Amino acid sequence: MDIFSIGEMVIDFLPGTEPGSYLRNAGGAPANMAIAAARNGMDAGFCGMLGDDAFGRFLAATLEENGVRLLCGRRTAEAVTTMAFVTLESDGERSFTFARKPGADMLLTSADVREKDLTDATVIHAGSCSLSGASSADATLYALRRGSELKKLISFDVNYRALLWDGGEQAAVKRIREALPYVSLLKVSEEETPLLGGDIPALMREYGIPLVVETLGSQGARAFFQGSVLYASCPEVPRVDTTGAGDAFWGTFLAGLLLKGVGQTHALNEDAITRALREGNAAGTLCVQKKGAISALPYRAEIEELLERGDFS
Repeated sequence: MDIFSIGEMVIDFLPGTEPGSYLRNAGGAPANMAIAAARNGMDAGFCGMLGDDAFGRFLAATLEENGVRLLCGRRTAEAVTTMAFVTLESDGERSFTFARKPGADMLLTSADVREKDLTDATVIHAGSCSLSGASSADATLYALRRGSELKKLISFDVNYRALLWDGGEQAAVKRIREALPYVSLLKVSEEETPLLGGDIPALMREYGIPLVVETLGSQGARAFFQGSVLYASCPEVPRVDTTGAGDAFWGTFLAGLLLKGVGQTHALNEDAITRALREGNAAGTLCVQKKGAISALPYRAEIEELLERGDFS
């Protein structure tokens, strides 16, 4: 297996055809990222608690239809942990409102994370939102810690949402820092960099992180690696906070590294990272152009076509 992704479930309510109406979609960064990777030709698996309700079954079908293996056999009564309401404004921008059930937890435990899946995977991925609940945090940290012991590439996405955290930003930073000693590949947006102190090279030295990628919105992305800062531009289209765009970027970025034969930390190199950044930027742009959601996560052929055109128009 190329990528093992563990995380919390989300329902995305995207704007419907009538004012105040919404379309319910499967979502959540770790699930979206796994689908993005699968659409890039990766063998991806998702470890998250699915429900026996209609939505849980819909999510399972969505993952399987996109070639993502389901890695947790246990189910709970209801799939909902967090809900995201996306409103389309008159100027085309999108605003997000999050709602969380009191005490919601993705309900995974360390026992749900199978040793065989960790052993088989090349990359183990998680995000910070999965650290916000009690048992989910334990399961996520276990997967990262055990993966690090197995010398896997450990991918971690700082996707901070204040709403998810009891105790606010301080609690989030504490949990994120518990994960960082295991991380090989860290993704953070420019809005979230201050959360971790604002000095990425210092953070890398403190935790021994080989590679940090900072997404810069309309400016593309940059990577910090071996004392260098590598930049990749972004196609010139409006960049809005669209459901799935960051997940499209990261799933494609990881796929780009794996397709270049990067399987262990020592194999990282500047050429592979720069190419993967460009591919990730193209994927995020395509997702924005399609207005987000799982259906907008691009396939490898679409990304390669955009890169081949070169003008990104």
